[in-house]
Amino acid sequence: MTLVSSDQAAKPGEHRDHRIRTSLGEVYAREYAGRGPAFVMMHGFPDNLHIYDDLVPHLTASGRRVVIFDFLGFGQSDKPAGAQYSFRQQLGDLEAVVDQLGLGQIVPVAHDSSGAAALNFAIDHPDRTAGLVVLNAAFAASSVARWPELITLFATPGLAALSGALIQSPEQFGWVINFQREAFKQHLADKHKAHYDTFLGPVIDKNFREDGAGPAFAQMTAQFFGELERNATRIPELGKLDIPVKVIWGQNDPYLNADHAREYASYLKRSSLHLLPAGHWLQLDEPALVAAEMLS
Repeated sequence: MTLVSSDQAAKPGEHRDHRIRTSLGEVYAREYAGRGPAFVMMHGFPDNLHIYDDLVPHLTASGRRVVIFDFLGFGQSDKPAGAQYSFRQQLGDLEAVVDQLGLGQIVPVAHDSSGAAALNFAIDHPDRTAGLVVLNAAFAASSVARWPELITLFATPGLAALSGALIQSPEQFGWVINFQREAFKQHLADKHKAHYDTFLGPVIDKNFREDGAGPAFAQMTAQFFGELERNATRIPELGKLDIPVKVIWGQNDPYLNADHAREYASYLKRSSLHLLPAGHWLQLDEPALVAAEMLS
Protein backbone atom coordinates (compact mmCIF):
# COMPACT_ATOMS: atom_id res chain seq x y z
CA MET A 1 0.00 0.00 0.00
CA THR A 2 1.05 3.58 -0.58
CA LEU A 3 0.19 6.79 1.15
CA VAL A 4 -1.45 9.69 -0.62
CA SER A 5 -0.89 12.95 1.24
CA SER A 6 -0.28 16.64 0.79
CA ASP A 7 3.33 17.57 0.04
CA GLN A 8 3.43 20.84 1.91
CA ALA A 9 4.84 20.65 5.43
CA ALA A 10 2.45 21.87 8.10
CA LYS A 11 3.32 24.79 10.35
CA PRO A 12 2.89 24.50 14.13
CA GLY A 13 -0.79 24.10 14.93
CA GLU A 14 -1.65 23.29 11.32
CA HIS A 15 -2.32 19.85 9.93
CA ARG A 16 -1.46 17.79 6.90
CA ASP A 17 -4.25 16.02 5.06
CA HIS A 18 -3.81 12.36 4.16
CA ARG A 19 -5.75 9.80 2.17
CA ILE A 20 -5.02 6.37 3.65
CA ARG A 21 -5.67 3.45 1.32
CA THR A 22 -7.51 0.37 2.50
CA SER A 23 -8.99 -2.57 0.61
CA LEU A 24 -12.42 -0.90 0.68
CA GLY A 25 -11.48 2.71 -0.05
CA GLU A 26 -9.59 5.71 1.27
CA VAL A 27 -9.68 6.95 4.85
CA TYR A 28 -9.33 10.69 5.43
CA ALA A 29 -6.85 11.62 8.17
CA ARG A 30 -5.35 14.79 9.63
CA GLU A 31 -1.88 14.77 11.14
CA TYR A 32 -0.51 17.41 13.50
CA ALA A 33 3.26 17.23 13.92
CA GLY A 34 4.70 16.97 17.40
CA ARG A 35 6.62 14.90 19.93
CA GLY A 36 5.90 11.65 21.69
CA PRO A 37 3.67 8.73 20.79
CA ALA A 38 0.85 10.13 18.68
CA PHE A 39 -2.60 10.47 20.16
CA VAL A 40 -4.71 8.73 17.49
CA MET A 41 -8.26 9.87 18.21
CA MET A 42 -11.38 8.12 16.93
CA HIS A 43 -15.05 9.00 16.70
CA GLY A 44 -18.27 7.08 17.28
CA PHE A 45 -21.45 6.19 15.39
CA PRO A 46 -23.31 9.46 14.84
CA ASP A 47 -20.42 11.86 14.28
CA ASN A 48 -16.92 12.21 12.78
CA LEU A 49 -13.46 13.63 13.47
CA HIS A 50 -14.85 17.12 14.11
CA ILE A 51 -15.77 16.10 17.67
CA TYR A 52 -12.08 16.74 18.42
CA ASP A 53 -11.91 20.26 16.94
CA ASP A 54 -11.89 21.89 20.38
CA LEU A 55 -9.51 19.39 21.98
CA VAL A 56 -6.78 19.27 19.34
CA PRO A 57 -5.47 22.85 19.90
CA HIS A 58 -4.88 22.10 23.60
CA LEU A 59 -2.86 18.99 22.74
CA THR A 60 -0.83 20.51 19.91
CA ALA A 61 -0.05 23.59 22.03
CA SER A 62 1.85 21.24 24.33
CA GLY A 63 3.86 19.94 21.37
CA ARG A 64 2.25 16.49 21.16
CA ARG A 65 1.76 14.68 17.90
CA VAL A 66 -1.93 14.16 17.09
CA VAL A 67 -3.78 12.24 14.40
CA ILE A 68 -7.54 12.24 13.86
CA PHE A 69 -9.42 10.40 11.12
CA ASP A 70 -12.85 9.48 9.80
CA PHE A 71 -13.71 5.81 9.66
CA LEU A 72 -14.79 4.55 6.25
CA GLY A 73 -18.40 5.50 5.64
CA PHE A 74 -18.21 8.65 7.79
CA GLY A 75 -17.11 12.25 7.33
CA GLN A 76 -14.65 12.80 4.50
CA SER A 77 -13.63 9.15 4.11
CA ASP A 78 -14.84 7.08 1.18
CA LYS A 79 -18.29 5.51 1.17
CA PRO A 80 -17.95 2.72 -1.42
CA ALA A 81 -21.15 1.47 -3.03
CA GLY A 82 -22.15 -1.84 -1.49
CA ALA A 83 -19.49 -1.64 1.22
CA GLN A 84 -19.79 -4.01 4.16
CA TYR A 85 -18.93 -1.98 7.25
CA SER A 86 -17.92 -3.77 10.44
CA PHE A 87 -16.03 -3.40 13.69
CA ARG A 88 -13.23 -5.49 12.18
CA GLN A 89 -13.09 -3.06 9.27
CA GLN A 90 -12.80 -0.12 11.70
CA LEU A 91 -9.91 -1.85 13.46
CA GLY A 92 -8.35 -2.27 10.02
CA ASP A 93 -8.83 1.45 9.34
CA LEU A 94 -6.88 2.24 12.50
CA GLU A 95 -4.13 -0.23 11.60
CA ALA A 96 -3.86 1.31 8.11
CA VAL A 97 -3.52 4.83 9.54
CA VAL A 98 -0.79 3.73 11.94
CA ASP A 99 1.08 1.78 9.25
CA GLN A 100 0.91 4.30 6.42
CA LEU A 101 1.76 7.31 8.54
CA GLY A 102 4.65 5.42 10.13
CA LEU A 103 3.47 6.28 13.62
CA GLY A 104 5.28 3.51 15.48
CA GLN A 105 3.93 3.35 19.04
CA ILE A 106 0.67 5.22 19.55
CA VAL A 107 -1.85 6.13 22.21
CA PRO A 108 -5.30 5.19 20.85
CA VAL A 109 -8.02 7.54 22.07
CA ALA A 110 -11.49 6.01 22.10
CA HIS A 111 -14.85 7.72 22.24
CA ASP A 112 -18.30 6.16 21.96
CA SER A 113 -18.31 3.08 19.69
CA SER A 114 -14.61 3.39 18.80
CA GLY A 115 -13.79 1.74 22.11
CA ALA A 116 -13.86 -1.51 20.15
CA ALA A 117 -11.16 -0.42 17.70
CA ALA A 118 -8.95 1.19 20.34
CA LEU A 119 -8.97 -1.59 22.92
CA ASN A 120 -8.76 -4.42 20.40
CA PHE A 121 -5.80 -2.65 18.79
CA ALA A 122 -4.07 -2.60 22.19
CA ILE A 123 -4.79 -6.29 22.74
CA ASP A 124 -3.63 -7.28 19.26
CA HIS A 125 -0.62 -4.91 19.13
CA PRO A 126 0.70 -4.39 22.68
CA ASP A 127 4.16 -3.60 21.31
CA ARG A 128 2.70 -0.71 19.29
CA THR A 129 0.56 0.71 22.09
CA ALA A 130 2.25 3.15 24.45
CA GLY A 131 -0.94 3.76 26.41
CA LEU A 132 -4.70 4.12 26.10
CA VAL A 133 -7.18 6.93 26.64
CA VAL A 134 -10.86 6.04 27.03
CA LEU A 135 -13.45 8.83 26.77
CA ASN A 136 -17.03 7.68 27.47
CA ALA A 137 -16.62 4.70 25.18
CA ALA A 138 -18.35 1.34 24.78
CA PHE A 139 -16.43 -1.92 24.58
CA ALA A 140 -18.06 -4.90 26.28
CA ALA A 141 -21.49 -5.97 27.48
CA SER A 142 -22.24 -4.22 30.76
CA SER A 143 -24.84 -4.48 33.50
CA VAL A 144 -24.40 -0.85 34.53
CA ALA A 145 -24.39 1.01 31.20
CA ARG A 146 -27.64 2.03 29.51
CA TRP A 147 -27.36 2.25 25.75
CA PRO A 148 -28.99 5.21 23.98
CA GLU A 149 -32.46 4.59 22.57
CA LEU A 150 -31.29 5.38 19.02
CA ILE A 151 -28.58 2.72 19.24
CA THR A 152 -30.88 0.18 20.90
CA LEU A 153 -33.46 0.67 18.15
CA PHE A 154 -30.97 0.01 15.35
CA ALA A 155 -29.10 -2.73 17.25
CA THR A 156 -32.14 -4.88 18.10
CA PRO A 157 -32.65 -7.59 15.43
CA GLY A 158 -36.39 -7.79 16.01
CA LEU A 159 -36.73 -4.09 15.14
CA ALA A 160 -34.70 -4.24 11.91
CA ALA A 161 -37.74 -3.66 9.68
CA LEU A 162 -38.71 -0.57 11.67
CA SER A 163 -35.21 0.89 11.83
CA GLY A 164 -34.68 0.16 8.13
CA ALA A 165 -37.85 2.05 7.25
CA LEU A 166 -36.92 4.96 9.53
CA ILE A 167 -33.55 5.55 7.96
CA GLN A 168 -35.17 5.72 4.53
CA SER A 169 -37.31 8.65 5.69
CA PRO A 170 -35.23 11.78 6.34
CA GLU A 171 -38.08 13.40 8.26
CA GLN A 172 -38.73 10.45 10.57
CA PHE A 173 -35.05 9.63 11.05
CA GLY A 174 -34.39 13.28 11.80
CA TRP A 175 -37.07 13.18 14.52
CA VAL A 176 -35.37 10.19 16.17
CA ILE A 177 -31.97 11.90 15.98
CA ASN A 178 -33.42 15.03 17.57
CA PHE A 179 -35.04 12.97 20.33
CA GLN A 180 -31.70 11.37 21.15
CA ARG A 181 -29.87 14.68 21.01
CA GLU A 182 -32.27 16.21 23.51
CA ALA A 183 -31.97 13.19 25.81
CA PHE A 184 -28.22 13.76 26.06
CA LYS A 185 -28.61 17.53 26.34
CA GLN A 186 -31.00 17.59 29.29
CA HIS A 187 -28.29 16.14 31.55
CA LEU A 188 -25.71 18.77 30.60
CA ALA A 189 -24.75 21.71 32.75
CA ASP A 190 -26.35 24.91 31.48
CA LYS A 191 -22.96 26.32 30.45
CA HIS A 192 -22.46 23.40 28.03
CA LYS A 193 -25.86 23.41 26.31
CA ALA A 194 -25.31 26.27 23.88
CA HIS A 195 -22.12 24.80 22.41
CA TYR A 196 -23.79 21.40 22.23
CA ASP A 197 -26.56 22.93 20.10
CA THR A 198 -24.46 25.16 17.88
CA PHE A 199 -21.53 22.80 17.28
CA LEU A 200 -22.47 19.15 17.73
CA GLY A 201 -25.94 19.37 16.21
CA PRO A 202 -24.70 20.64 12.82
CA VAL A 203 -21.85 18.08 12.80
CA ILE A 204 -24.30 15.20 13.22
CA ASP A 205 -26.85 16.66 10.79
CA LYS A 206 -24.22 17.15 8.08
CA ASN A 207 -22.86 13.67 8.73
CA PHE A 208 -26.19 12.18 7.69
CA ARG A 209 -27.82 14.75 5.40
CA GLU A 210 -24.79 15.71 3.29
CA ASP A 211 -21.95 13.29 4.01
CA GLY A 212 -23.99 10.10 3.52
CA ALA A 213 -23.11 8.29 6.76
CA GLY A 214 -26.49 6.54 6.96
CA PRO A 215 -25.42 3.15 5.52
CA ALA A 216 -22.34 2.89 7.74
CA PHE A 217 -24.35 3.94 10.80
CA ALA A 218 -27.09 1.38 10.12
CA GLN A 219 -24.68 -1.48 9.48
CA MET A 220 -22.47 -0.72 12.47
CA THR A 221 -25.31 -0.34 14.95
CA ALA A 222 -26.85 -3.60 13.74
CA GLN A 223 -23.67 -5.36 14.89
CA PHE A 224 -23.33 -3.45 18.17
CA PHE A 225 -24.71 -5.96 20.67
CA GLY A 226 -22.83 -8.83 19.05
CA GLU A 227 -19.60 -6.84 19.25
CA LEU A 228 -20.17 -6.14 22.94
CA GLU A 229 -20.58 -9.86 23.62
CA ARG A 230 -17.45 -10.76 21.64
CA ASN A 231 -15.40 -8.11 23.40
CA ALA A 232 -16.56 -9.33 26.80
CA THR A 233 -14.59 -12.52 26.14
CA ARG A 234 -11.44 -10.40 25.73
CA ILE A 235 -11.60 -8.68 29.12
CA PRO A 236 -9.05 -11.14 30.59
CA GLU A 237 -6.66 -10.11 27.80
CA LEU A 238 -7.17 -6.45 28.71
CA GLY A 239 -6.16 -7.29 32.25
CA LYS A 240 -2.79 -8.54 31.02
CA LEU A 241 -1.85 -5.30 29.27
CA ASP A 242 1.10 -3.62 30.97
CA ILE A 243 0.40 -0.10 29.70
CA PRO A 244 -0.96 3.05 31.38
CA VAL A 245 -4.65 3.59 30.69
CA LYS A 246 -6.47 6.84 31.44
CA VAL A 247 -10.24 6.48 31.76
CA ILE A 248 -11.43 10.08 31.40
CA TRP A 249 -15.18 10.32 31.74
CA GLY A 250 -17.93 12.89 31.53
CA GLN A 251 -19.97 12.09 34.63
CA ASN A 252 -23.13 13.75 33.26
CA ASP A 253 -23.55 11.09 30.56
CA PRO A 254 -26.96 9.52 31.25
CA TYR A 255 -26.13 6.35 29.31
CA LEU A 256 -22.42 5.50 29.61
CA ASN A 257 -22.46 6.58 33.22
CA ALA A 258 -19.84 6.92 35.95
CA ASP A 259 -20.42 3.35 37.13
CA HIS A 260 -19.54 2.19 33.64
CA ALA A 261 -16.33 4.21 33.87
CA ARG A 262 -15.46 2.47 37.13
CA GLU A 263 -16.20 -0.86 35.47
CA TYR A 264 -13.78 0.03 32.67
CA ALA A 265 -11.05 0.94 35.13
CA SER A 266 -11.47 -2.42 36.86
CA TYR A 267 -10.59 -4.26 33.64
CA LEU A 268 -7.08 -2.81 33.49
CA LYS A 269 -4.25 -3.20 35.96
CA ARG A 270 -2.59 0.16 35.24
CA SER A 271 -5.69 2.31 34.89
CA SER A 272 -6.53 5.66 36.43
CA LEU A 273 -10.04 7.10 36.55
CA HIS A 274 -10.78 10.80 36.07
CA LEU A 275 -14.41 11.94 36.32
CA LEU A 276 -15.08 15.36 34.82
CA PRO A 277 -18.09 17.73 35.06
CA ALA A 278 -19.13 17.07 31.47
CA GLY A 279 -21.47 15.01 29.32
CA HIS A 280 -20.98 12.25 26.77
CA TRP A 281 -19.01 14.52 24.40
CA LEU A 282 -16.67 15.67 27.17
CA GLN A 283 -14.04 16.74 24.62
CA LEU A 284 -16.50 19.44 23.51
CA ASP A 285 -17.76 20.38 26.97
CA GLU A 286 -14.41 20.65 28.76
CA PRO A 287 -11.58 20.34 26.22
CA ALA A 288 -8.99 22.00 28.47
CA LEU A 289 -9.73 19.62 31.34
CA VAL A 290 -9.64 16.58 29.05
CA ALA A 291 -6.32 17.71 27.55
CA ALA A 292 -4.84 18.30 30.99
CA GLU A 293 -5.69 14.75 32.04
CA MET A 294 -4.39 13.28 28.76
CA LEU A 295 -1.09 15.15 29.08
CA SER A 296 -0.52 14.75 32.82
